[in-house]
Amino acid sequence: MTVKAYAALLRGINVGGSRKLPMGELRPLLSGLGLGDVRTHLQSGNAVFTSETGDEDALAARVSEAIERHFGFAVDVLVRDGAYLKTVADACPFPAATLEAKQLHVTYFSEPVDASRLDDIDPAAFLPEEFRLGDRALYLYAPDGLGRSRLGAVLSRPALFKGVIATTRNWNTVTKLVELTREPARG
Repeated sequence: MTVKAYAALLRGINVGGSRKLPMGELRPLLSGLGLGDVRTHLQSGNAVFTSETGDEDALAARVSEAIERHFGFAVDVLVRDGAYLKTVADACPFPAATLEAKQLHVTYFSEPVDASRLDDIDPAAFLPEEFRLGDRALYLYAPDGLGRSRLGAVLSRPALFKGVIATTRNWNTVTKLVELTREPARG
């Protein structure tokens, strides 16, 4: 099997002083699982690694189980390969090159999301904020940033995507993960 680069997206860690998960401890934990070229990006739960295993769900389960054993709390994990991350970035329906990173976000989902889940949201009520659904992803344009986004608050309600793991990254992180998974790390 071919070695591929992947990103592990950890949901809800190191936010507001709770669920502390130091990246310096995560790297050796992932290496101990047999994952190669392990690196982390920022403190908000982004790890990049290589693996011969092509099953993203199995990789996510292994990472999640290892985190719970080591740190003592459960963390939802999504694993996506570099090709998928690039496809999501390339498919952005908003003019990413002309926007500030704080204005554009991608929420990654553990599975495809039925657009009917969003039927009760009146897009006109949130303008100039906008969203578009993609392949296991949702793009959010929030001109004043995610922290002030009324639409972002609605889209992050747990009941809206019940049963689906969802985790959001700003555009800088989206593009950095594409870059880091473009090819396996060296050294």
